[in-house]
Amino acid sequence: MAKLDHAQTAKKRRPRTCVGCGEESPKRELLRVVRGTDGAVRYDSTGKANGRGAYVCARRQCVEAAKKKKSFSRALKAEVPDDLFDALLERCCEDG
Repeated sequence: MAKLDHAQTAKKRRPRTCVGCGEESPKRELLRVVRGTDGAVRYDSTGKANGRGAYVCARRQCVEAAKKKKSFSRALKAEVPDDLFDALLERCCEDG
């Protein structure tokens, strides 16, 4: 049996798209918001929570653009509470 090299066995990592600016970035560089199986919309600090997810850059202008365009509501197919945007903005300030 042929031996597979590491590149063939590694998981394929697809970039994620920011709902604020539309740029593609690796998952680790973005903030994830998830609509859980219970229907609640919340920030996912682990990036692994079950449910429908949407990503935004950790930049103030991207979070504000996503709020203005209602991008999270459209991507998650659910209403997003305003306090979630406040939490994301705080997180943006922590990261840079």
